[in-house]
Amino acid sequence: MSANTVVHVGYAVPRAGVPSAASFRQWVEAALRGAKRRRATELSIRLVDADEGRALNRDYRGKDYATNVLSFEADLPPELKLPLIGDIVICAPVVAREAAEQGKTPRDHWAHLTVHGVLHLLGHDHIEEAEAAAMEALETRILAGLGIADPYAG
Repeated sequence: MSANTVVHVGYAVPRAGVPSAASFRQWVEAALRGAKRRRATELSIRLVDADEGRALNRDYRGKDYATNVLSFEADLPPELKLPLIGDIVICAPVVAREAAEQGKTPRDHWAHLTVHGVLHLLGHDHIEEAEAAAMEALETRILAGLGIADPYAG
Protein backbone atom coordinates (compact mmCIF):
# COMPACT_ATOMS: atom_id res chain seq x y z
CA MET A 1 0.00 0.00 0.00
CA SER A 2 1.18 3.49 -0.76
CA ALA A 3 2.37 5.50 2.21
CA ASN A 4 0.05 8.24 0.95
CA THR A 5 -3.08 6.09 1.28
CA VAL A 6 -4.82 5.24 4.54
CA VAL A 7 -7.76 2.84 4.51
CA HIS A 8 -9.66 2.14 7.71
CA VAL A 9 -11.71 -1.07 7.56
CA GLY A 10 -14.40 -1.73 10.15
CA TYR A 11 -16.12 -5.09 10.44
CA ALA A 12 -19.68 -4.89 11.83
CA VAL A 13 -20.29 -8.44 10.56
CA PRO A 14 -18.61 -11.80 11.21
CA ARG A 15 -15.32 -12.08 9.33
CA ALA A 16 -16.14 -15.47 7.74
CA GLY A 17 -16.55 -15.05 3.99
CA VAL A 18 -15.55 -11.38 4.10
CA PRO A 19 -12.24 -10.24 2.58
CA SER A 20 -9.33 -9.10 4.71
CA ALA A 21 -8.45 -5.47 5.29
CA ALA A 22 -5.38 -6.05 3.09
CA SER A 23 -7.64 -7.01 0.16
CA PHE A 24 -9.74 -3.89 0.58
CA ARG A 25 -6.58 -1.77 0.67
CA GLN A 26 -5.34 -3.41 -2.55
CA TRP A 27 -8.64 -2.66 -4.31
CA VAL A 28 -8.70 0.93 -3.04
CA GLU A 29 -5.13 1.45 -4.30
CA ALA A 30 -6.10 0.04 -7.71
CA ALA A 31 -9.10 2.40 -7.91
CA LEU A 32 -6.98 5.41 -6.94
CA ARG A 33 -4.32 4.51 -9.53
CA GLY A 34 -6.96 3.94 -12.19
CA ALA A 35 -8.55 7.29 -11.44
CA LYS A 36 -5.09 8.88 -11.54
CA ARG A 37 -5.31 10.25 -8.00
CA ARG A 38 -1.75 10.96 -6.97
CA ARG A 39 -2.15 12.83 -3.70
CA ALA A 40 -2.58 11.56 -0.17
CA THR A 41 -5.92 9.84 0.39
CA GLU A 42 -7.75 8.60 3.46
CA LEU A 43 -11.07 6.76 3.60
CA SER A 44 -13.03 4.33 5.70
CA ILE A 45 -14.84 1.16 4.69
CA ARG A 46 -17.50 -0.28 6.99
CA LEU A 47 -18.84 -3.77 6.36
CA VAL A 48 -22.40 -4.12 7.60
CA ASP A 49 -25.30 -6.55 7.91
CA ALA A 50 -28.65 -6.19 6.14
CA ASP A 51 -30.32 -4.29 8.99
CA GLU A 52 -27.66 -1.59 9.10
CA GLY A 53 -27.43 -1.46 5.32
CA ARG A 54 -31.19 -1.01 5.06
CA ALA A 55 -31.27 1.71 7.74
CA LEU A 56 -28.49 3.68 6.06
CA ASN A 57 -30.04 3.36 2.60
CA ARG A 58 -33.42 4.44 3.98
CA ASP A 59 -32.06 7.35 6.03
CA TYR A 60 -29.69 8.74 3.39
CA ARG A 61 -31.27 7.76 0.08
CA GLY A 62 -34.94 7.29 0.96
CA LYS A 63 -34.87 3.66 -0.24
CA ASP A 64 -36.12 1.11 2.28
CA TYR A 65 -33.94 -1.88 1.42
CA ALA A 66 -30.35 -2.97 1.94
CA THR A 67 -28.19 -2.11 -1.05
CA ASN A 68 -24.74 -3.41 -1.94
CA VAL A 69 -22.60 -0.27 -1.52
CA LEU A 70 -23.11 3.27 -0.29
CA SER A 71 -20.56 6.06 -0.59
CA PHE A 72 -20.50 9.16 1.58
CA GLU A 73 -18.18 11.86 0.29
CA ALA A 74 -16.41 13.87 2.97
CA ASP A 75 -18.05 17.26 3.33
CA LEU A 76 -15.13 19.30 4.62
CA PRO A 77 -14.80 23.07 4.68
CA PRO A 78 -12.61 24.22 1.75
CA GLU A 79 -10.00 25.71 4.07
CA LEU A 80 -9.48 22.33 5.72
CA LYS A 81 -6.84 20.55 3.65
CA LEU A 82 -7.18 16.94 4.77
CA PRO A 83 -6.71 13.82 2.63
CA LEU A 84 -10.08 12.41 3.81
CA ILE A 85 -12.35 11.65 0.83
CA GLY A 86 -15.17 9.88 2.70
CA ASP A 87 -16.70 6.61 3.79
CA ILE A 88 -17.88 3.50 1.99
CA VAL A 89 -20.42 1.10 3.46
CA ILE A 90 -20.69 -2.37 1.94
CA CYS A 91 -23.51 -4.74 2.92
CA ALA A 92 -22.02 -8.23 3.26
CA PRO A 93 -25.21 -10.31 2.81
CA VAL A 94 -26.20 -8.33 -0.29
CA VAL A 95 -22.74 -8.87 -1.80
CA ALA A 96 -22.94 -12.62 -1.13
CA ARG A 97 -26.44 -12.87 -2.61
CA GLU A 98 -25.60 -10.83 -5.71
CA ALA A 99 -22.41 -12.76 -6.40
CA ALA A 100 -24.37 -16.03 -6.33
CA GLU A 101 -27.19 -14.63 -8.48
CA GLN A 102 -24.77 -13.16 -11.03
CA GLY A 103 -22.44 -16.16 -11.16
CA LYS A 104 -19.44 -14.17 -9.95
CA THR A 105 -16.92 -15.15 -7.33
CA PRO A 106 -17.63 -13.33 -4.08
CA ARG A 107 -14.06 -11.95 -4.07
CA ASP A 108 -14.49 -10.43 -7.54
CA HIS A 109 -17.79 -8.86 -6.52
CA TRP A 110 -16.28 -7.43 -3.33
CA ALA A 111 -13.45 -5.95 -5.42
CA HIS A 112 -15.90 -4.45 -7.91
CA LEU A 113 -18.05 -2.82 -5.24
CA THR A 114 -14.97 -1.44 -3.48
CA VAL A 115 -13.69 0.10 -6.71
CA HIS A 116 -17.19 1.40 -7.48
CA GLY A 117 -17.44 3.02 -4.05
CA VAL A 118 -14.02 4.66 -4.30
CA LEU A 119 -14.87 6.12 -7.69
CA HIS A 120 -18.03 7.65 -6.20
CA LEU A 121 -15.91 9.25 -3.47
CA LEU A 122 -13.73 10.73 -6.21
CA GLY A 123 -16.77 12.33 -7.86
CA HIS A 124 -17.72 9.77 -10.48
CA ASP A 125 -21.40 9.00 -10.90
CA HIS A 126 -23.81 7.01 -13.03
CA ILE A 127 -26.99 9.07 -12.97
CA GLU A 128 -26.69 10.28 -16.56
CA GLU A 129 -26.14 7.74 -19.34
CA ALA A 130 -22.83 9.27 -20.49
CA GLU A 131 -21.52 9.39 -16.90
CA ALA A 132 -22.57 5.78 -16.37
CA ALA A 133 -20.76 4.63 -19.50
CA ALA A 134 -17.58 6.48 -18.49
CA MET A 135 -17.69 5.15 -14.93
CA GLU A 136 -18.34 1.58 -16.06
CA ALA A 137 -15.46 1.75 -18.54
CA LEU A 138 -13.12 3.01 -15.82
CA GLU A 139 -14.27 0.30 -13.40
CA THR A 140 -13.77 -2.36 -16.07
CA ARG A 141 -10.20 -1.14 -16.78
CA ILE A 142 -9.31 -1.05 -13.08
CA LEU A 143 -10.74 -4.52 -12.48
CA ALA A 144 -8.98 -5.92 -15.55
CA GLY A 145 -5.72 -4.72 -13.99
CA LEU A 146 -6.62 -6.91 -11.00
CA GLY A 147 -7.35 -9.89 -13.24
CA ILE A 148 -11.13 -9.56 -12.80
CA ALA A 149 -13.52 -9.94 -15.73
CA ASP A 150 -15.83 -7.14 -16.87
CA PRO A 151 -18.60 -7.07 -14.24
CA TYR A 152 -21.00 -5.54 -16.77
CA ALA A 153 -20.56 -8.19 -19.47
CA GLY A 154 -23.90 -9.81 -20.09
